[in-house]
Amino acid sequence: MNTRRTLTAALAVASLAVLSHPVVAQQNNQQNRREQERRSQAEQRDIQALVQMVDAVAAGKQPAPADIPVTWVGNHFVRGAEGATYVPFTVTIDASKMAAPATALYVRAVAKGAAPAAEQKPDQNRRGNQQPQAPMYPWDDIQFLNVPADGQVSRAMMLKPGEYDVFIAVKERSPDQPQRNQPPAKSGLLRQSITVPDYTGPQLAISTPIVATAVEPLQTPLSPEEQRTNPYTFGGALRVVPSRDMKFKTSGEFLMVFWVYGQPASGKPDVQIEYNFHHKTAEGEKYFNKAQPQVFNASTLPPNFDFAAGHQLMSIFGVPLKSFPAGDYRVEFTVIDKRTGNKLTQNATFTVES
Repeated sequence: MNTRRTLTAALAVASLAVLSHPVVAQQNNQQNRREQERRSQAEQRDIQALVQMVDAVAAGKQPAPADIPVTWVGNHFVRGAEGATYVPFTVTIDASKMAAPATALYVRAVAKGAAPAAEQKPDQNRRGNQQPQAPMYPWDDIQFLNVPADGQVSRAMMLKPGEYDVFIAVKERSPDQPQRNQPPAKSGLLRQSITVPDYTGPQLAISTPIVATAVEPLQTPLSPEEQRTNPYTFGGALRVVPSRDMKFKTSGEFLMVFWVYGQPASGKPDVQIEYNFHHKTAEGEKYFNKAQPQVFNASTLPPNFDFAAGHQLMSIFGVPLKSFPAGDYRVEFTVIDKRTGNKLTQNATFTVES
């Protein structure tokens, strides 16, 4: 079975992806507090309300508000810079429960088992006007946005390996000027547990596979703020659109993207990836066919590809579905490091519709 060949330009961009997208995420987290200082009074009120809401829920002082339902759709893990992991994720915010799409969004990640945030106290080292010290979290970020009609919002975090509770809090934005007899703003909060993997070891590993509906190089790299709202753009210039339901048409193609880790510190890899498709039928699962293996080595990678330069090995796999009967499928893919003989096998499921 023939597979769609990866564009050399796309691969070259992808190999540089980790050098930029985690840095953007980290910079956004560091800049968040400086941005808050420039907020309007209405935005400052929203920020305070969201932070206090998460503090109270995390400490068990109140249940999570549910005026605006927030649902975790999913996330992916990709190796980041300085031993951290890049975590793009998607949630659904029920826009039908809101009077208007204008929303304040607060994302906080807290290490599992960490003590709840203590009451803020003045900095005893200051004199005169003492300012309270805000607690520091592995990740926290506040943004203001308009929720799209379908309610799906994607953002990203940068976290060290470990277990975390992630709080996603939303509330309707406050008006610039408070109105008399104004009804209370609706809000919602989701608490989601995640376990962030460690990709820094020498063992063969892969990122979370992203089953996608599109993978396309961008003509113009994204700015840091554009990257912030488009976390599935890697390197600022390669856009991946994750599939929402894992359903594909026979007239289209199945796409999957992932990174391979555990490679030498310098030079090029010698990796082969094999794909076998299985069809789920009424009689049980049956082998359907296999794709031509992907080969990544000195003869197939760009001449300037070098792990010492920070490049990463990225697989962009695509196969036309015109020969696939409608139904449910499992693709089993095996990554083989031909230098060491180590193998890693994983699976992804999807549905083909006529």
